[in-house]
Amino acid sequence: MAAVKSPLSDEALKVTGQALQGALVDLIDLSLVAKQAHWNLTGRNFKVVHEHLDEVVDLARAGQDDVAERAVAIGVNPDGRARTVADRTEIPQLEAGYLADDKVVAAITDVLAQVIARFRERIAATDEPDPVTQDLLIGIARELEKQHWMFQAQT
Repeated sequence: MAAVKSPLSDEALKVTGQALQGALVDLIDLSLVAKQAHWNLTGRNFKVVHEHLDEVVDLARAGQDDVAERAVAIGVNPDGRARTVADRTEIPQLEAGYLADDKVVAAITDVLAQVIARFRERIAATDEPDPVTQDLLIGIARELEKQHWMFQAQT
């Protein structure tokens, strides 16, 4: 079986691999939480929030693919299995059932703020060991922050 050899030192690989795996879990669960809200949304602002949630889902899905592919490119196997995400997520889960649009906007604003904070920690952690990964994380964080602003403006 062929293995991808890393261009990074063992220590740099460890730090970078942890940052990428954490980002992957955040992005997978963000896409699931946003889609759950999308499906169960109710309220006066249904259409606008419903469509906005799909933007978050699209961003998270594109980001998770980029993060996972970066991990493989440096010799780290990404783990996006359901059990891994369920066990390691730090994202608070939404209630089951119908969700009022104002509560969804508040919840997604909070979730995005938490994910952004962790992304910023990962950006700082990868500064020295892998600026290429850092650049990827910065790009995703920029888009997450844009979505956070847009949801926050609705509160």
